[in-house]
Amino acid sequence: MPRILVVDDDPMVCMAIEIYLERHSFHVTIADGGEAGLRALEGTSFDLMIVDIFMPHMRGFESIRIFHERAPSVPLIAMSGYAFANLDTPAPDFLRMALELGATRCLRKPFTPVALLTVINECLADAGSRFAATAQSR
Repeated sequence: MPRILVVDDDPMVCMAIEIYLERHSFHVTIADGGEAGLRALEGTSFDLMIVDIFMPHMRGFESIRIFHERAPSVPLIAMSGYAFANLDTPAPDFLRMALELGATRCLRKPFTPVALLTVINECLADAGSRFAATAQSR
């Protein structure tokens, strides 16, 4: 059963993700912010991490960078629901920035359960392929 760490400060998002993923045979650990996520990462190994970009205290970008540094082989999905008040101004592409900091894939909130499961399965398949290729080259 793949182990997934979900780091988000919104309890409703966490609960929805947890229920859906557990129904699809994933073991889910919820962390209500960056610090809690890092503590969870210290004590447990995960197959995948899902991290919200915008959270209080430890910003998601900082979390993504640190999570990637501490577990570089674990795929990380960055998610963001950030909406800009003024659509006429050029806005930074936060999801692209997350990819540059080490995220494997990105999801823009709100996303469908099917989109979440698809991205998770893609990340796990890619990680499995990389692991197999590394093992073969030894």
